[in-house]
Amino acid sequence: MKRIVLTGGGTAGHVTPNIALIPRLKELGYDIHYIGSYDGIEKRLIEDFDIPYYGISTGKLRRYFDPKNFSDPFRVMKGFAEARKILKNIKPDIVFSKGGFVSVPVVRAAASRKIPSIIHESDMTPGLANKLCIPVAEVVCCNFPETLKELPEDKAMLTGSPIREELRKGNKIAALDLCGFTANKPVIMVIGGSLGAANVNKVVRDALPELLKDFQVVHICGKEKVDNLLLNTKGYKQFEYLKGELKDVFAMADLVISRAGANAICELLALKKPNLLIPLGRGGSRGDQILNAKSFESQGFSIVLEEDDITETLLVEKVHELFFTRQTYIDSMSRSNQLNSIQTITGLIENVCNQKVELQTES
Repeated sequence: MKRIVLTGGGTAGHVTPNIALIPRLKELGYDIHYIGSYDGIEKRLIEDFDIPYYGISTGKLRRYFDPKNFSDPFRVMKGFAEARKILKNIKPDIVFSKGGFVSVPVVRAAASRKIPSIIHESDMTPGLANKLCIPVAEVVCCNFPETLKELPEDKAMLTGSPIREELRKGNKIAALDLCGFTANKPVIMVIGGSLGAANVNKVVRDALPELLKDFQVVHICGKEKVDNLLLNTKGYKQFEYLKGELKDVFAMADLVISRAGANAICELLALKKPNLLIPLGRGGSRGDQILNAKSFESQGFSIVLEEDDITETLLVEKVHELFFTRQTYIDSMSRSNQLNSIQTITGLIENVCNQKVELQTES
């Protein structure tokens, strides 16, 4: 049996693509193990999948001054030693890393054990953790054509990001019932990430009187961000978050208003949902969402509104523009070569494993 170690953590975005690969890896006969931090979000997310989990010491890699910069390198070194020991015991054929600071000691430890690694970069430009892993990786997968020029030519592969197959199996009728919506009026889905997006929430709610004339709106607004004054507004349904019902709401949605996190927009691409992106500004991030959104706009997948420019009037105008030209965006997304990410990435994993077997046979 082939054996693989998955790694990645710190945020859900560094875990959910790994989870998306699990069913296909099991079909291919892989014995799957996961290495993450002692108590990170990755540990909680992996618990449901009956996969052996191993925790290691981790330290965050920062580009700015912080007193922890003096202690965290020692945590990383400890994690490296722990990962080496775990890999020695597991003896995997390959490591697949989705990034995040926990992945650095694992990928570097794998290289020291001569275990090949494939890593995945979600954003337009590689993060610091992946920059430290690229030199020892066999293949570097990415989401955006523009990222290819940032990576070693002999390692770079445009794959897109794997998304959970269950998201493709939603039930529109179930979502209409859940929201109390009618089937004869189009639906806008608004989603701002697990914690919500306060600025997006505000402008959407300010625009509701105009939006609700032509649309129904389901709003996944984030933890503790439900507006109780709008609970009885006809055609407007709020949720703090959705788990099992998310696939149904996606199936129901005719348009999506979203932030521009890499995994979120890759889900929109895979589901071919016409979308209006409002990326998180540079004041709240390193600017990766702006770059992500501009790439999708240039490929004809999205309309983009800068957060600093958005008004309720402009939002309503762009929503109507998107709705009346939606087939253009669906057609562009249908032509993308980033839609079969799971097959592409597991194919790369198979190739690297087979090359390893051939080398061992020859030796």
